Amino acid sequence: MTQVYDILTKIKDRLQANPSVFSVTYGDLTEVDLNKTTIFPLSHIKITDVEFDASVINFRINLICADVVDYSKDDVSDDLFNLNANLIDVHNTQLQVINDIIQQFRRGGLYSDKYQLIVNPTANAFTDRFENSLAGWEVNIDVQVSNDISVC
Repeated sequence: MTQVYDILTKIKDRLQANPSVFSVTYGDLTEVDLNKTTIFPLSHIKITDVEFDASVINFRINLICADVVDYSKDDVSDDLFNLNANLIDVHNTQLQVINDIIQQFRRGGLYSDKYQLIVNPTANAFTDRFENSLAGWEVNIDVQVSNDISVC
């Protein structure tokens, strides 16, 4: 039984192949040194719970995709929409990362490898969630995989 290893490796590999991701981490987010700006853009994976059905295992995977918001020191007081920051760029690129993973489960390589979405995921945007001006998206992805454990 290697379902945890398998699903984490598949997601990590797909995230690392994305040009909008620099680092991929797993586990408790409080143990990641978020003050190191050299690790961003960051995708963080955590399995939050698992449900066992007769022949399948349903994983709930929490995915956070974030980057540091850069604030310009230039006086651009006439640009109230952008507020002298790349916040929209961060939200755009990190949503693309989330969308790529979801589409892989929906009809891409992860789908072909028998990792199936159970419900349509909903991503939630965040801004300034952590101490170093991070912004991005958080999503829970419910994935069903075959339960290959023998009962003999």
